Amino acid sequence: MNLLLFFAFPIATIIFSIVLQKIIRNPILVALTIFAAFLIATFSVFDESFLIYTIVYTIISYITAIITRLAKRFFRRLLYQQNQEDDNDGDNNDEGPNDNSGESNCGCDSRADYYLNSGCNQFSRYRNKCGR
Repeated sequence: MNLLLFFAFPIATIIFSIVLQKIIRNPILVALTIFAAFLIATFSVFDESFLIYTIVYTIISYITAIITRLAKRFFRRLLYQQNQEDDNDGDNNDEGPNDNSGESNCGCDSRADYYLNSGCNQFSRYRNKCGR
Protein backbone atom coordinates (compact mmCIF):
# COMPACT_ATOMS: atom_id res chain seq x y z
CA MET A 1 0.00 0.00 0.00
CA ASN A 2 2.87 2.41 0.75
CA LEU A 3 4.36 1.78 -2.68
CA LEU A 4 1.04 2.73 -4.22
CA LEU A 5 0.71 5.91 -2.14
CA PHE A 6 4.27 7.16 -2.51
CA PHE A 7 5.19 6.00 -6.01
CA ALA A 8 2.34 4.93 -8.27
CA PHE A 9 -0.21 7.67 -7.49
CA PRO A 10 2.29 10.58 -7.71
CA ILE A 11 3.68 9.31 -11.05
CA ALA A 12 0.14 8.79 -12.39
CA THR A 13 -0.81 12.26 -11.15
CA ILE A 14 2.13 13.83 -12.97
CA ILE A 15 1.38 12.00 -16.22
CA PHE A 16 -2.35 12.77 -16.13
CA SER A 17 -1.62 16.41 -15.24
CA ILE A 18 0.62 16.81 -18.29
CA VAL A 19 -2.00 15.23 -20.55
CA LEU A 20 -4.84 17.28 -19.07
CA GLN A 21 -2.80 20.48 -19.33
CA LYS A 22 -2.28 19.83 -23.04
CA ILE A 23 -6.03 19.27 -23.46
CA ILE A 24 -7.60 21.78 -21.06
CA ARG A 25 -4.82 24.45 -21.06
CA ASN A 26 -5.74 25.72 -17.62
CA PRO A 27 -3.68 24.64 -14.57
CA ILE A 28 -6.46 25.38 -12.09
CA LEU A 29 -8.94 23.18 -13.95
CA VAL A 30 -6.34 20.44 -14.19
CA ALA A 31 -5.81 20.55 -10.43
CA LEU A 32 -9.56 20.59 -9.78
CA THR A 33 -10.06 17.59 -12.06
CA ILE A 34 -7.36 15.61 -10.27
CA PHE A 35 -8.81 16.69 -6.91
CA ALA A 36 -12.28 15.54 -7.93
CA ALA A 37 -10.98 12.16 -9.10
CA PHE A 38 -9.02 11.54 -5.91
CA LEU A 39 -11.89 12.83 -3.75
CA ILE A 40 -14.20 10.27 -5.31
CA ALA A 41 -11.54 7.60 -4.76
CA THR A 42 -11.12 8.75 -1.14
CA PHE A 43 -14.70 8.03 -0.16
CA SER A 44 -15.39 5.09 -2.46
CA VAL A 45 -12.18 3.03 -2.17
CA PHE A 46 -10.14 4.41 0.74
CA ASP A 47 -11.04 5.94 4.09
CA GLU A 48 -10.97 9.57 5.27
CA SER A 49 -7.24 9.45 6.05
CA PHE A 50 -6.58 9.36 2.29
CA LEU A 51 -7.91 12.94 2.09
CA ILE A 52 -4.48 14.25 3.10
CA TYR A 53 -2.92 12.42 0.16
CA THR A 54 -5.64 13.83 -2.08
CA ILE A 55 -4.60 17.37 -1.16
CA VAL A 56 -0.92 16.54 -1.72
CA TYR A 57 -1.67 15.01 -5.13
CA THR A 58 -3.71 18.10 -6.06
CA ILE A 59 -0.75 20.34 -5.22
CA ILE A 60 1.55 18.08 -7.28
CA SER A 61 -0.94 18.28 -10.15
CA TYR A 62 -1.09 22.07 -10.06
CA ILE A 63 2.70 22.42 -9.95
CA THR A 64 3.07 19.96 -12.83
CA ALA A 65 0.50 21.84 -14.92
CA ILE A 66 2.29 25.15 -14.29
CA ILE A 67 5.66 23.63 -15.25
CA THR A 68 4.12 22.13 -18.40
CA ARG A 69 2.65 25.50 -19.33
CA LEU A 70 5.95 27.30 -18.77
CA ALA A 71 7.88 24.66 -20.71
CA LYS A 72 5.49 25.01 -23.64
CA ARG A 73 5.94 28.79 -23.66
CA PHE A 74 9.72 28.46 -23.40
CA PHE A 75 9.99 26.02 -26.30
CA ARG A 76 7.57 28.06 -28.41
CA ARG A 77 9.64 31.21 -27.88
CA LEU A 78 12.85 29.32 -28.55
CA LEU A 79 11.45 27.97 -31.80
CA TYR A 80 10.18 31.42 -32.76
CA GLN A 81 13.63 32.92 -32.16
CA GLN A 82 15.27 30.21 -34.23
CA ASN A 83 12.80 30.87 -37.06
CA GLN A 84 13.58 34.57 -36.88
CA GLU A 85 17.31 33.86 -37.08
CA ASP A 86 16.76 31.57 -40.07
CA ASP A 87 14.66 34.21 -41.85
CA ASN A 88 17.25 36.92 -41.22
CA ASP A 89 20.35 34.97 -42.16
CA GLY A 90 21.43 37.55 -44.73
CA ASP A 91 21.66 35.24 -47.73
CA ASN A 92 19.36 37.45 -49.87
CA ASN A 93 17.37 34.42 -50.86
CA ASP A 94 14.10 35.94 -52.04
CA GLU A 95 12.25 32.76 -52.80
CA GLY A 96 8.73 32.52 -51.47
CA PRO A 97 5.83 34.93 -51.20
CA ASN A 98 7.59 38.02 -52.59
CA ASP A 99 8.55 36.53 -55.97
CA ASN A 100 5.51 38.17 -57.68
CA SER A 101 4.11 34.84 -58.84
CA GLY A 102 0.81 35.46 -57.10
CA GLU A 103 1.11 32.36 -54.93
CA SER A 104 2.25 32.06 -51.35
CA ASN A 105 4.29 29.00 -50.45
CA CYS A 106 4.79 29.97 -46.86
CA GLY A 107 2.73 27.14 -45.40
CA CYS A 108 0.14 29.34 -43.71
CA ASP A 109 -3.26 27.77 -43.40
CA SER A 110 -6.49 29.56 -44.25
CA ARG A 111 -7.24 30.33 -40.59
CA ALA A 112 -3.94 32.16 -40.23
CA ASP A 113 -4.66 34.13 -43.41
CA TYR A 114 -8.10 35.02 -42.06
CA TYR A 115 -6.72 36.25 -38.75
CA LEU A 116 -3.93 38.16 -40.43
CA ASN A 117 -6.33 39.97 -42.71
CA SER A 118 -8.81 40.68 -39.91
CA GLY A 119 -6.19 42.39 -37.75
CA CYS A 120 -5.97 39.72 -35.05
CA ASN A 121 -2.56 39.79 -33.37
CA GLN A 122 -2.76 36.20 -32.20
CA PHE A 123 -1.21 35.00 -35.46
CA SER A 124 1.34 37.81 -35.75
CA ARG A 125 4.14 35.22 -35.88
CA TYR A 126 2.97 34.40 -39.43
CA ARG A 127 3.51 37.98 -40.60
CA ASN A 128 7.25 37.65 -41.05
CA LYS A 129 6.93 34.21 -42.53
CA CYS A 130 4.27 35.24 -45.04
CA GLY A 131 5.70 38.64 -45.76
CA ARG A 132 2.54 40.48 -44.74
